[in-house]
Amino acid sequence: MAKIGIPVGAHLIGGEWISTGDKTTTSINPARPGEPVGDHPVGDASTASDAVSAAVDAQRGWRDVGYKRRAEILETAAALFDERADELAIIATLEEGKMLAETRGEALLSAETCRYQAAIIKMPTEAVYPSAKPGETIRTLRAPLGVVGVVTPWNFPILIPVWKLAPALAAGNSVVWKTASNTPLVSVAIAKVFHDAGVPPGVLNLILGPGSMGGAMIEDARVDGVTFTGSVPVGFGIRDAVTARNGRVQLELGGHNPALVFDDADLDLAVPLIIGGAMGSTGQKCTATRRVIAVGSIYDELVERMASSVTDLKIGDGLDPNVSIGPIVAPRARAEVAEGLAKAISQGAEVVATADVPETSECFFAPTLLAGTTELDIWSEEVFGPISTVVHVENEDEAFALANDTDFGLSASVFTTDMWKVDRAINTLEAGIIKVNAPTTGTELHVPFGGEKSSSGHAPREQGDTAHDFFTRTRSVYINPGTPNPY
Repeated sequence: MAKIGIPVGAHLIGGEWISTGDKTTTSINPARPGEPVGDHPVGDASTASDAVSAAVDAQRGWRDVGYKRRAEILETAAALFDERADELAIIATLEEGKMLAETRGEALLSAETCRYQAAIIKMPTEAVYPSAKPGETIRTLRAPLGVVGVVTPWNFPILIPVWKLAPALAAGNSVVWKTASNTPLVSVAIAKVFHDAGVPPGVLNLILGPGSMGGAMIEDARVDGVTFTGSVPVGFGIRDAVTARNGRVQLELGGHNPALVFDDADLDLAVPLIIGGAMGSTGQKCTATRRVIAVGSIYDELVERMASSVTDLKIGDGLDPNVSIGPIVAPRARAEVAEGLAKAISQGAEVVATADVPETSECFFAPTLLAGTTELDIWSEEVFGPISTVVHVENEDEAFALANDTDFGLSASVFTTDMWKVDRAINTLEAGIIKVNAPTTGTELHVPFGGEKSSSGHAPREQGDTAHDFFTRTRSVYINPGTPNPY
């Protein structure tokens, strides 16, 4: 970590790295039990308040800097993400556990996100309307939302924060960022990228600590809006707290994503994509494939091929290039996944296949393919790990009805060569992201990202040009030149 000069375990408040405090804790590598990654301070409500104060003081100046300077800073941040991609990836893999290639990909996509958002703010943002009054001009303009609270999860420790931070900063907002407790040190490294790129003091503030500290930030009336990615219960609590004071909320929550496999599907294509979508990143993605719906006669062959793919997976340390699946992020998280699997088996689920698991860490968990029915709790409840359940239905109508029979609606995929089924899928599936002959996971940064039902809130989508719809206020302006000039 010394390669990029990370202040070990420091909040960033008002442009200062603050590492003092009464309480510290240690970030642990889930692949290597007992091996610390580094120490960091644990903040409290007063830490959150200090960060909000710094953001309030800095916001107007950042707004007045103008789009050109903000774009230059984001472009510099992009270059630093590229330059530091290897170091950022190592820290993220040590803290979160996922494959080094994945975390490096997050760093490089973060660079691209900064470039994209820098370009977006150079695009036209105003609309001009006709007026009934001679000489009058009517137009709209965008103003920053103000002070934005950003709350991010641990499962994409580099990319999800940058998805939120880059457009928030581009639009002229100041930010208080509460990062996940499992990945504090890579968050410090990310904050340092923006700090070194020239973000002024107080414009980006990072606070490290428990959820209660994040709660204090969220409940602070000086925070104009909050963007959050995480669990449904926490997200709904944030929604209630912020909207009660007429603040703005953006939520990206859980998913229980189906893959529909029709009997005309190309299984050579479908099987590796489904297994990758289900088990990749140790199943710790909101877009992971949790449910597989096999339609008609394809069921037996599909299950056989999926089982073979699962048993071929190699579990181990994310720094090992020969490994395909890393650990679950923490012992507590692993226990929750194990409990979900045990419950499914007790309810009659059949374990079709598992992969071998090394005994070197208590956080390793065997990717598991289950066969069962829709009566299983795991069919309707998200278990955040490498478990996927396959069921058999007879026809197309049953398949689409079952795919939509969930409180979630983040992503869905359909495997077929029949364009009529494709047309029905994109018009019938209740999901914000629909993939055809592709996994439920994986999106493009210039495309809106979000779900339906309990998977997302009603705010504008993340990513793409729609990100600025959340981070800005639209104002309608009527400009009358005054007394008409008779020439």
